[in-house]
Formats: sequence, C-alpha cells, structure tokens
Amino acid sequence: MNRILIVAGEASGDLHGSSLISEYAALHPETRFLGVGGERMAAAGCEILVPSEQVAVMGFVEVIRHFPEIWRAFQTLKRVLYGPERPQSLVLIDFPEFNLRLARHAQRAGVPVLYYVSPQVWAWRQGRVRKIARLVDALAAIFPFEPKLYAGLDIDVRYIGHPLLDEFASESGQRDLRSALEIEAGLPVVGLFPGSRRSELSAMLETLVVTARQIVLRKPEVRFVVPIAATLRSAGIAELLPDDLPVDLVDIRDISIYDIARGCDAVLTVSGTVTLQIALAGTPMAIFYKLAPLSYALGKRLVRVKHIGLVNIVAGKEIVPEFIQEQANPDRLSEAILGLLDDKAEQLRIREELAAVRQQLGEPGSAARVAGMLDQLVQSRQAQKV
Repeated sequence: MNRILIVAGEASGDLHGSSLISEYAALHPETRFLGVGGERMAAAGCEILVPSEQVAVMGFVEVIRHFPEIWRAFQTLKRVLYGPERPQSLVLIDFPEFNLRLARHAQRAGVPVLYYVSPQVWAWRQGRVRKIARLVDALAAIFPFEPKLYAGLDIDVRYIGHPLLDEFASESGQRDLRSALEIEAGLPVVGLFPGSRRSELSAMLETLVVTARQIVLRKPEVRFVVPIAATLRSAGIAELLPDDLPVDLVDIRDISIYDIARGCDAVLTVSGTVTLQIALAGTPMAIFYKLAPLSYALGKRLVRVKHIGLVNIVAGKEIVPEFIQEQANPDRLSEAILGLLDDKAEQLRIREELAAVRQQLGEPGSAARVAGMLDQLVQSRQAQKV
C-alpha cells in the first residue's frame, strides 16, 4: 500500500489537499494519506496526525508564541519520514516556512517531494528559488507567471491553474445567504472576514468590530455577516462580538464562502486566499492587514510586491483598496466600506475588474492535474527502486 505524507497548514491548504486526495484516490484507491490538515482532508480520507490549526500562525512574534506546538508537530512528521514505513512521497501545500524545513528532511530520508502551491518567492526572498529547486522534485504552480522563475533549474515546474476554480464550480450557488438569514430585501449587508488563523483574531477582530460600529452610526440599517472557518470554530468569536452589533456568524460548512460573499453588498477582509474567493463571487471589497509591530517591521524589509491582496497582485494593479498596519484603522476602513455601499459606479467598476481577474486564473481541473504529477513522481521513484 502506498503511503503519502501531506502537510497543509492553513484552511485554504486543507481545501486544496482534500481535492488532491480525492483525485488521487480515484487513481489509486488503496493509497493511505496521513499528515497535517483539517476537517476537509479528514473527510477525504486523510489520517490527521496534527490538526492544521495547531500550526497555522503567521508573523515572527506569533511563531515564537506558538513555537512549542509547532516544534512538536514538526517532530511528529520527522518520525514518519525517517520511520520504518517511509512514505512514497511528501506533498507540501503552501506554508513555506514550515514546509521547506520539512522538505530538507524528506530529501535526507530519500522521500520525493511534490510542492503544491508554489511558495510566493515573487513576493519576498526571490533568492529562494534555488533552494526550492534543491529540495523539491516537482512543483505545481497556481499562477501563470511562476514557472519562468525556475527556468534552467533542476525541478519539474508546471502551471496547473488555480485550485479555487474547482471549489467555486462545486460550491457556489448552493444557498442564498439573505434567505437563510431572513434579511429583508433592500437592506445593505457587509461581510466582515477575519481570516482563518487563530493568531490573526487578536489583531483583526477588534478592528472589525470598531469599524462595524462606525458604519452603523452612519448607516443604522446595515447587517453584518462573519464567516467562520474550521480553524476558528473553537476560538470563541461569538463571545468577542458585542450583543448590540447586528451581526450573524455563519459556519462555512452550512453556507459556502462564495455564497456568503455573493450575498454581501461589500466585504471588509484580511488579505490572503480569501480575497480571490471573494473575487470569484464578484463582490466589491476592501482589504486590510495588521501584524505585531516587530513582525511587520521584519516583513516590510523582505516583501517586494506593491500590493498585499492576491486579487490586486493577479490584476497587476490596485483594483480594490488596501490598508496596512497603521492605515488599517476604523476611520479609514469604515469610509472605504461606506463608499463601496453608496457609489454604484465604483461597484460596477470593481465587479468588471474582478471578472477580468477570474479569467486570469486559468481553467478548472487543477486537482486532477496535481494528482497526475503526484502519480508520475511516485511511479518514477518506484521504478528507480526496481
């Protein structure tokens, strides 16, 4: 029986991992997957050795705070790589700081590595491409401009399209948010998207709450919706929200993130994969992000892109407003959302720009293409042992 070790440290990775597992199981139903993931990967048949929420943190200070949990998870995976029943392959999904270190041990253990969702070397530390080429056998790139970064290096890099297109095709249009929440027709609905990492909540949720209060002062009829990812279900968000704020919490198991976004007139969101999910739904948004001051100071020295939101990075320009660190204050964020609610021409412009981003993301079927890459990698390694 083939054994595949797979590591997805975030909610988006859990989604991509579950799709890959399902596609690969269709080719080789006897394969056993085990590793780091969430509910979706578990439902797809993966044995979860470490829940992804234990390692899903971002920022230097945040990593230090959660280091014991991260270290224990890393040691668990090392034991699998060096154990008596070594996996036929290691599949790494995004999460580069953790995963590239694990890739080094896989190489020492003689386990081939498939990296799904290329580390964003185009955003920071571009010199990493040579390191990645040394440690990784095959890399599935989700943006069309990524393969050329690895030109001339000894690594199999293929553009496979963005995995969100598969999710969007299967999950969108299932439920109507406003009907489910019994929101009266004509009332404005604003989505408040705090992200999927527990470590983000302290920096993000308070800002969202104060911003929502300022919006209500200007537009008392506004309703708010907060989607809850699997990694945040035990985070006690309901207790952190004031009782007098007109807000509904929605589990994304009940209504997909796309249908939540589609039911909103505007969304205030953290940066990350979620901005592309909102883009596919076609909803105008404003993006913000805050880190611990030390983490931000370090990150600012490393990041080499003009924009923080993936939707703007794909577009190559700022099509939706971004607010970072000190700029991400309730005064500016509330003004941005109120502007999106009131300016019909701006709404139309953003929707047209988001439709163009959708076209740039490629075609559905990425999970099947990655499963094919994994199959080739496993078979190649088995042939070398014969």
